[in-house]
Amino acid sequence: MSQSALPISAAPLSEQLAPVPLRELAPWTVLLATLGLLVLFFVGVDQGAVSVPSGSFVHELTHDGRHLLGYPCH
Repeated sequence: MSQSALPISAAPLSEQLAPVPLRELAPWTVLLATLGLLVLFFVGVDQGAVSVPSGSFVHELTHDGRHLLGYPCH
């Protein structure tokens, strides 16, 4: 049991990792920011008036999440 199960490399971690170009990160950043804003809208702002499904369906789905995050909804 003197050998490790993981290989030990001689090069430092900073030399093994290549920098990721900004052009590859930008689309993912935009996508995640858009999804985050959409989730924030549905949880924090949407009261059923501008929902795609009419009525208070989305409001009721996110109701407990609103209270958990401190949003007033009544």
